[in-house]
Amino acid sequence: MSDLHIRNLRPEEIALAVDWAAAEGWNPGLADAACFAVPDPQGFFVGEIDGEPVATVSCVNYDDRFAFLGFYIVRQRFRGAGHGLRIWNAAIAHAGGRVIGLDGVVAQQDNYKRSGFQLAYANIRYGGVVAAPPRPPAGVVTLDKIPFAIVEADDATVFPAARGGFLRAWINTSGHIGHALLRGGRLAAWGVIRPCRTGYKIGPLVADNRAAAETVMQALLVSTRGGEIFLDVPAVNREAIALAESLGLMPVFETARMYTGPIPPLRIDRVFGVTSFELG
Repeated sequence: MSDLHIRNLRPEEIALAVDWAAAEGWNPGLADAACFAVPDPQGFFVGEIDGEPVATVSCVNYDDRFAFLGFYIVRQRFRGAGHGLRIWNAAIAHAGGRVIGLDGVVAQQDNYKRSGFQLAYANIRYGGVVAAPPRPPAGVVTLDKIPFAIVEADDATVFPAARGGFLRAWINTSGHIGHALLRGGRLAAWGVIRPCRTGYKIGPLVADNRAAAETVMQALLVSTRGGEIFLDVPAVNREAIALAESLGLMPVFETARMYTGPIPPLRIDRVFGVTSFELG
């Protein structure tokens, strides 16, 4: 344990953590690393032994009240030596007194509970091949047609902290495509799709109801020209699960969304697709 040196990953090095997440089967997006560096460039850590990376973790501080932990990975041959606990503690220390959220492997729930995390609900990743419609449904516009302040305000109903910088990067990154649905002059649904190591992921997907979510999803699917897609769904949102199943998507794996303390009331019933298991 004394040989482990923990330091911050520089923004250009965050791709290392993303590559390790891909090797663990988390299927990150092709441009995730650049977006993830935006909200808190000091929130990514690597543990090294003799200059060799052996462990990673992130704890991104969104504001002075909320942080989100991810990328907690120790390379297989270095496990069991206490390196994970040391880098975990460094991440927790970075959060200070903030409430921390995470999407953890279900089997590790008891370990997270020992660090003060409590289960809020499960998230389920659905995946499968979906046919792409030839054109977007009527009434859908590209997300850049919506004033960003409106999108940011809507996001605040489903996420525990302001994340305007990250959201702007997520929407505007090359390869990411966003669509929105207006009803009665107000934003009824919006979402982003991005290319991943395998197929595409849709997230966030935020909507007033299943019908609005499906309309935006159909618009997002146009860009895939048919193929494999993934959608991460809160298990407590039965309408979101019904939408995933109606498309023929099947559960791939499950995470435990956990927090160390109370968060603002959120409209999880409007979350039809989680933005990212790594950053919330």
